[in-house]
Amino acid sequence: MTQKLDPWKSSEISDYAKLFEEFGISPFADVLSHIPNPHKFMRRGVIFGHRNFESIVHALNAKKPFVVLDGFMPTGRAHFGHKMVMDQIIWYQQNGAMAVVGIADREAHAVRGLSWAECKRIGVEEYLISLIALGLDPNRSRLYFQSECLPVMNLAFELGTKVNLSELSAIYGFSGETHLSHMVSTVTQGADILHSQLLEFEGPIPVVVPVGADQDPHIRLTRDIASKMNLFLIEVRKDKDGKNYFSVRGKGAPEDSFLRIETQLKARMKTKFTAKVSKEHMDIFGIFEEADEEILRTAVQEIELELGGYAFIPPSSTYHRFMSGLTGGKMSSSIPESNIGLSEDPKSAAKKVMRSKTGGRATVEEQKELGGEPNKCSVYELFYFHLVDDDNELLQIQKECESGELLCGTCKKNAAEKIEAFLTDHQEKRRIARERLCEFGIQY
Repeated sequence: MTQKLDPWKSSEISDYAKLFEEFGISPFADVLSHIPNPHKFMRRGVIFGHRNFESIVHALNAKKPFVVLDGFMPTGRAHFGHKMVMDQIIWYQQNGAMAVVGIADREAHAVRGLSWAECKRIGVEEYLISLIALGLDPNRSRLYFQSECLPVMNLAFELGTKVNLSELSAIYGFSGETHLSHMVSTVTQGADILHSQLLEFEGPIPVVVPVGADQDPHIRLTRDIASKMNLFLIEVRKDKDGKNYFSVRGKGAPEDSFLRIETQLKARMKTKFTAKVSKEHMDIFGIFEEADEEILRTAVQEIELELGGYAFIPPSSTYHRFMSGLTGGKMSSSIPESNIGLSEDPKSAAKKVMRSKTGGRATVEEQKELGGEPNKCSVYELFYFHLVDDDNELLQIQKECESGELLCGTCKKNAAEKIEAFLTDHQEKRRIARERLCEFGIQY
């Protein structure tokens, strides 16, 4: 059965492996070895898939500029599931990215019916303050609300000219009962993802969006629209002998565009090539080096910008597994007992951990004899995702659980103490972060 990905429902993913086949997501393991100092989510397989992450790997290794973009819909309390995204944003920023974070208040207003004032309060109090408290650097970041960012709104209007109702229905399953504002929120999401590439911001630049798999419909739509917005499309094709060549198409581009591209390539490319130019496309043949494709893309990008186009680079994305709720199932803001809030009282959070679902056996005797099942344990997931940074320490917890040496009561107590200590420290950092909002351009 084909899985359905819905960005607005708290659905579980039944089989992550099937996402590779059904939606064209690539395994993250294929790029892991090329990433310098990978985040623990990458090392541990929490991040399992990607789209075009190769461009981000190149930026990381070449120390070239790129953007990490993410957003939060302010509909409830920020919890440790949201912290997963915040941690990734900060990791990318620490590794050279410009961090751009939007609060999707228009989406929350359209889809969930929250008032604008409530969207603002939740966005700041629950999400932005915690993000700052976790270590976001104001010097390489930009925080905004959708409703207050005119470039996002204007771009969303332009993106809307490249998508129709049939396409939205195919991607999201919209019906005749879906209201227009809900539909418009999809192109607003696209504008969130692409607006950093406008010339008034960073200009054309690689962008990575770390998300859960349920958000992939937004990524697919945005990548498709980005290509449609561009004047030119570059493809690597094979000739009749199986050799690669470049094809550049530009429907509607001025007639001399391809001659201008050819002139730029002759000035920059060391490889000898021949170009076959027609009215709406050109094919470039030669024995190309690895750097030649980047030279071509840069030349085409510059010509497009001169012609008033966007030259968008289709965004990259990574996909992470969902945390289990403390009571089983997916961690959800709408089920308070299933999650631990970042603004929650530390002692209250510790008590939740002590009441949580584990992968232990029915009795102590069975646990000692058969061992526990950490892969079914929400407490072990807290260690795996958040509370233990050292891989060797995590492996030791896993081994002791599986051998029956570590009992659930002891493990819960350890996790509860770590949660309480983290939240106590985080609350103090949140107090300081609230006083620093103006450093990030947030008026509240």
